[in-house]
Amino acid sequence: MSLAAARILRVRVLNPNSSQSVTDSVARAMRAAVGETQCHFDCHTAVDGPPGIVTQGDYELGARLVEVDFARHEAQADAFVVACFSDPGAAQSRAGTRKPVIGVGEAGLRDALAHGDRVGVIAIASAAISRHLRHWAALGLRDSVVNERPLDLPVHLSGVAEHAFEPMLATAHQLVHEDGANVLLMGCAGMADLRARLEAAVGVPVVDPCQAAARTAASFAQSAQ
Repeated sequence: MSLAAARILRVRVLNPNSSQSVTDSVARAMRAAVGETQCHFDCHTAVDGPPGIVTQGDYELGARLVEVDFARHEAQADAFVVACFSDPGAAQSRAGTRKPVIGVGEAGLRDALAHGDRVGVIAIASAAISRHLRHWAALGLRDSVVNERPLDLPVHLSGVAEHAFEPMLATAHQLVHEDGANVLLMGCAGMADLRARLEAAVGVPVVDPCQAAARTAASFAQSAQ
């Protein structure tokens, strides 16, 4: 089936934290990566979620919210995206549906590995890094991540240039020049608006996990047509 003849695919996207600004950033990134003539990204905020997915408790709450939301909207979507870098609830949700369930963290790392073999991750918070590393190990990709370095900013400021860009640039330089990264992965769904500026400044590919997840969801959903 050609794209011209295909119907528009419906992708339900849930940000499991309560920051609407993060959801708005996710929506912009996804719609820029995959046009609305191919996919409709229906982006939502978990208003009962934590301010950010940082601690293990945040992660567990986010996972429950994701699992309930995706099960509730099973009939209305062709694919689902968990718009949080830790991918809370992705594995649980896959057990309950035959439709694609994409975590932005996994999609971002796999996309980064198409651009380089030594990935440096710009994490939002120190408390999240050990959980990310366990996730990479479970995926069999831990050895591809040279390091994760945190910004230690509130999640809702992760994409706000006046707060985040200079710390992000300093962290990027450390990952490249001290840790040997040859590709950078933005470690929070809210960072997307700064991707192009950071890539231009640091001189290596920079991957936004939201755009990676959008392309992955579109590919998976299209293959199921």
